[in-house]
Amino acid sequence: MTSATSDDTGVGTASWEVAAREFAAWRAGDRAALDRLVRLLTPVLWHLVRAYGLDRESAEDVVQTTWMALVRNVDSVRDPQAVLRWTTTTARREAWRTARLGRRVDVAEPQTLDAALPPVGGPDSTVLAERTARTLWRHIAQLPERCQRLLRVIAFEDRPDYASLSTELGIAVGSIGPTRGRCLDKLRGLLAADPEWSDQRD
Repeated sequence: MTSATSDDTGVGTASWEVAAREFAAWRAGDRAALDRLVRLLTPVLWHLVRAYGLDRESAEDVVQTTWMALVRNVDSVRDPQAVLRWTTTTARREAWRTARLGRRVDVAEPQTLDAALPPVGGPDSTVLAERTARTLWRHIAQLPERCQRLLRVIAFEDRPDYASLSTELGIAVGSIGPTRGRCLDKLRGLLAADPEWSDQRD
């Protein structure tokens, strides 16, 4: 397994399909496909886990635990398209459990969205995406911790598990939507006041 480290790459939606394809290949017997899947998704897991305030060593343990859980429970992921959701949900639950045990050390350092997945597009678009993502996550890091966690989950999960989020964030399921709206409003305010963000969006 590779160690959990961030990567200076961009985000491409086609990469979710790559993850599904690699998972299917691994399950069909291609051992190298697991290594490729780990390289692809570890930055995503690392990003989510660090949002829980874990130090580097604890975060690496959580990411490794997530991959070991996938190996043990490979047959439970029947749809390859679900592998991203399965791994991110498992990582978040393990990170939350670890944080609850008192192993939290630092406030999560800002991570960039370009740490998520390899880019789809040319060099120019990738550079712009990197700059935009750095600016975005720099401002997200200024939000309250609850908002940081919520927005990080939204960034990587199309259909978040609201029941799990409710437990992790300590808020009612019915309050998640309004809380998300308030967090996004705060983020929009920070971005609107940043000339660098306006320049990147022009």
